[in-house]
Amino acid sequence: METINKEDLISINNINKKFNEKVVFKNFNIDFYKNKVNCIIGKSGCGKSTLLNIISGIIPNDNENFETIEKYGVSYIFQEDRLVDWLTVGENITLVVKKLYNKKMSDELCEKYLDLVGIKEYKNYYPQMLSGGLRQRVNIARAFIYPSKIVIMDEPFKSIDVINKEIIMNNFKKILEREERTVLFVTHDIDEALLLSDKIYVLGNSPINIKKIIDKKDNIGKIDIYKLI
Repeated sequence: METINKEDLISINNINKKFNEKVVFKNFNIDFYKNKVNCIIGKSGCGKSTLLNIISGIIPNDNENFETIEKYGVSYIFQEDRLVDWLTVGENITLVVKKLYNKKMSDELCEKYLDLVGIKEYKNYYPQMLSGGLRQRVNIARAFIYPSKIVIMDEPFKSIDVINKEIIMNNFKKILEREERTVLFVTHDIDEALLLSDKIYVLGNSPINIKKIIDKKDNIGKIDIYKLI
């Protein structure tokens, strides 16, 4: 059996959320593994994105006895890239570190992450000149240039075609091979979960609970996970 130290976990306790009369979370606790890709899956509408929004502080928890993950520093990669259209690719990426680094350092880091996501030649392009796949690679570079401990990904590959998705996920894995980040990743795509994740959390029921935690080393396939969901 795997021995787990508390120092290796980010523990989120006492999550409670109700929308009108629907109780989504009731005294819900979850432990994420530091410096791993923690994937959250479950039926559509079960509350996966709500969980990310609560623990990151985007929406409030219903009770005050609760601590978000904001103290770790958080970067976001959403389905929508949310790039600023009147800034170049390079300017979009360095915008999030403008107050942290001088221009020389910002430019050096920008070059590093552009290279890691394979779009160095697009540094001076504007977002509207890029395809959806390229824009999402800019989005990933922007998330990683910020010195956060946690990267939140909410279905970031949903609107990307299969070929570009494979390229982007390989770029993403390349960055994680070089850097220690804790990733919280929501997806509906079991293939994405199996490819990228170290741990897969299957959520379900109402109020939500954790039905199973699957380790990358477990001998479990796509069909078995669908049965759990």
